[in-house]
Amino acid sequence: MVQRTVLKVDISCLKCKKKLIKAVSGLQGVDKVEADAAKGTLTVTGDCDPYDIIVRTRKVGKFVEVVSIGPPPAPPKKPEPKKEEKKPDPRPQHICIPYDYAIVCDEPNPYCCIM
Repeated sequence: MVQRTVLKVDISCLKCKKKLIKAVSGLQGVDKVEADAAKGTLTVTGDCDPYDIIVRTRKVGKFVEVVSIGPPPAPPKKPEPKKEEKKPDPRPQHICIPYDYAIVCDEPNPYCCIM
């Protein structure tokens, strides 16, 4: 069962951070390790025992407080792209008329012919 373990640890320098990550990432079943120096937290995701994580961090020489142990948060859902409906074009459409035939007016005016 995959779970997320969050521990409060004093991470004062880059060397401490590297030691913690190296010690915990060596455990069997660890998928992801995150160390946040600003918040002072170590987050381990995987199916390893939280007790083993605590023991490893104490072997590095750090005092550990358990913040939370539980299932990892669900990945954020991506919003579905909106389907755009095609709106009819308000401009008039050009109508193609085949020019196979000629229309001739029977009126006396010669300018009335369409060919």
